[in-house]
Amino acid sequence: MIRFAMSSALALCLSTTAMSAQEMSKDEMRDFVLETIRDNPEIVMEAIQTLQARQEQSQADQAQAVLSANRAALEQDPNAPVVGNPDGDVTVVEFFDYNCGYCRRTYSDVQNLLGSDSNLRLVLREWPILGEESVYAARAALASRAQGKYEEFHNALMQNNGRANEASVLRIAKELGMDTDQLVRDMDAPEVAAHIQTSMQLTQALNLNGTPAFIFGDQLVPGAIEFEQMQALVAEIRDAG
Repeated sequence: MIRFAMSSALALCLSTTAMSAQEMSKDEMRDFVLETIRDNPEIVMEAIQTLQARQEQSQADQAQAVLSANRAALEQDPNAPVVGNPDGDVTVVEFFDYNCGYCRRTYSDVQNLLGSDSNLRLVLREWPILGEESVYAARAALASRAQGKYEEFHNALMQNNGRANEASVLRIAKELGMDTDQLVRDMDAPEVAAHIQTSMQLTQALNLNGTPAFIFGDQLVPGAIEFEQMQALVAEIRDAG
């Protein structure tokens, strides 16, 4: 049952009624409140909106605390791929899944952002949440680091038509001139599992429930966003610095 604080309208009704609260029995008070709500249904919406605003603020405050506590893990994890300028003055973190349609749709905007800003550093966090095929693709991408192919492989997977699965992943690896036997072996490397596990822990702490999700400085931005919004968020970080 949703419990909400008495709205200002209801409080006013109670304060102006001829019978004071002290003179009312519990049943009389309940009946009076119910009657007031029936006569003023907007009271319910006002109270629900107040509750929602408080919950949203509480979640935002919690996310801020988690971001502050995990800033090093999010931005400086040596086991997370970095693209763009490794020494850039602004760091953006992206959580994604290769089988996420929104991630693929946002990919071009992310690339445009990197292309337009030579001082931007992007940390890529593999977060495969859309089934075992996504897990396979993430493990393969992380394993491709051993052959110095991560960024190429990542870009190819994001631009792939169709679902990322074992067949398409290995096909793309061959097209990029990779040793697929080594790739499969390297998928079992401990650093591959560690990266994915860290992504799971971070997203749980941040209360994320879908991909893509971005972190721009102190701002958590869940969901797909467009190039102009990305640019504005980066500009905010620089202005604040």
